[in-house]
Amino acid sequence: MNNLVEGQVYLNGEYLPLSEAKVSVLDRGFLFGDGVYEVIPSYSGHLFRMQDHLDRLQDSMNNIRLQLPYSFEQWMEILTPLLDKTKDQYIYLQITRGVAATRDHAFPKDTVPTVFAMCSDIKPLAGVEAGVKALTMEDSRWEMCNVKATTLLANVLLRQQAVEQGCAEAILHRNGYVTEGAASNLFAVIDGILMTPEKTTEILPGITRKVILELAQANNFKLSEEIISLEALKTASEIWITSSTREIIPVVELDSTPVGDGSPGPIFYKMKQLFQEYKKSV
Repeated sequence: MNNLVEGQVYLNGEYLPLSEAKVSVLDRGFLFGDGVYEVIPSYSGHLFRMQDHLDRLQDSMNNIRLQLPYSFEQWMEILTPLLDKTKDQYIYLQITRGVAATRDHAFPKDTVPTVFAMCSDIKPLAGVEAGVKALTMEDSRWEMCNVKATTLLANVLLRQQAVEQGCAEAILHRNGYVTEGAASNLFAVIDGILMTPEKTTEILPGITRKVILELAQANNFKLSEEIISLEALKTASEIWITSSTREIIPVVELDSTPVGDGSPGPIFYKMKQLFQEYKKSV
């Protein structure tokens, strides 16, 4: 166990109870969504693929021209005290451009970034073993989806539409090809090949996605990163959605039509086994 009281968070150099963590209403994260975030899983107190998460965080900050020169060791020093070694958890880390004296769209000068982190238990998605339902929807988000920005309103609205129709996720498409889920990356097995949309600014470069690609290559899966048409997706024998906290979830129904035979497929079970073995190894 760590030496912090349960429920404490980190905010700008201090550890304090969540109920006491406050930021100014002039913080640009509140006024403009001017910030980025990262979600880092932790298994039994060990942060998973920490360097990959920090690399993605740095890419996001570079894209919005936000500077915070913390080292790997400094981040570990900040985040480790939040962890409980007896649990599977995740760190939510958010950085905004900070508090400005006035509300102005232009970047303020000499602001100090706001850094906030909290730890929550990973809770399995109900019914995941049997697979979930998903809907396809037009991708209405901005063009820099590779930036893990806090401006998630479009994602929220798309996901909410799916939830209101009894589905776990919205699978997004634009110009006739699929991109990713509202809160996940996408994989599909089409003609025996494990496929995922290529990494562009239209998708978030997921860490779980990266691990799956590494495992697939190491274990001689037929694998392809390429454009997947919406029409091709609907012929898939398996569809998965992936994220840091949900790991790999099989989609067994898409737009009210069964995927494959309507149950999780053999390639999913093989990858799930490899993923769990990999987690234990690291």
